[in-house]
Amino acid sequence: MNIIVPMAGRGSRLRPHTLTLPKPLVPIAGKPIVEWLVEDIVAMSGSQVAEIGFVVGDFGQETEARLLEVAARLGARGHIFYQDQPLGTAHAILCAQPLLQGPVVVAFADTLFRADFQIDAEADGVLFVQEVENPQAFGVVVTDAAGAIVDYVEKPAQPVSNRAMIGIYAFREGERLGRALQRLIDEDIRNGGEYQLPDALRDLTQAGARFVPGTVSEWLDFGNKIATVDSHRRVLEWHAAQWAVHPEARCIDSVIIPPCCIAPGVHIERSVVGPHVSLGAGTRVTDSRITHALVQEHTHIERAVISGAMIGNHARVRGTWSDMSLGDYSEIG
Repeated sequence: MNIIVPMAGRGSRLRPHTLTLPKPLVPIAGKPIVEWLVEDIVAMSGSQVAEIGFVVGDFGQETEARLLEVAARLGARGHIFYQDQPLGTAHAILCAQPLLQGPVVVAFADTLFRADFQIDAEADGVLFVQEVENPQAFGVVVTDAAGAIVDYVEKPAQPVSNRAMIGIYAFREGERLGRALQRLIDEDIRNGGEYQLPDALRDLTQAGARFVPGTVSEWLDFGNKIATVDSHRRVLEWHAAQWAVHPEARCIDSVIIPPCCIAPGVHIERSVVGPHVSLGAGTRVTDSRITHALVQEHTHIERAVISGAMIGNHARVRGTWSDMSLGDYSEIG
């Protein structure tokens, strides 16, 4: 099995945290979102992964090296592919064309999920979906009486389905998908000015391919700050058994309420931290109370009460704040 991870988007809705870092690389509970995603797919699929391709923009050599290390740690060969222009989801996948062979999972790197990852023996692929209350904000699938997908509708004005595609797809034959994607490029078939994956899926369905919706037990979104803080909480809960204060962190006259992720070099003094808090390496917390917050590296928090916050690197915070979003090198209070 191969995995293709398109992740070249800018993540503008998560600014200021994505001004200097692509959204899939934002650390969540100690690891970038994309790292959690790939690890979870490998664990849920139970299949041997041969190749993992990351489709990126200009992320720099250090980031690319880390992505290749993630693939190697999972026993796969890692590859970096480039999407130099924002030409849509179909174009992004086709940038990794050498990996469109045999069973392929395509996973857009702004979501995490829990699902039954087995592909129906009679299906050509599984499109993972989640029932939503506002389907007009998503791309949705329409199924027939037998449960097969018969149409794909982007942000329907009228309610045709509430099954939203979450950006995770498993295909039995990557070559067949590649041909459908290439046809969009060759014939310049665009939607909204871009080459879109649902158009290729529609062509495959009309040509006889049978795709079915995959059951998702939980779907975590990282589209904006509020969603990211809430999804961070669930990641901590999913992996609660592994969280602890790192041996190289110092906790003096303080209380840690799990689940929390306390990185090496963190200094906590006369404070209460948790539940659902991540503190990045080198962060210092004194005389404070922090709950439901995601704090990155080398940030100083003192005499503060914080809840529902997302705070960047090298920031300084004092005072009482809720639902705060503070970028790198910023100061408040």
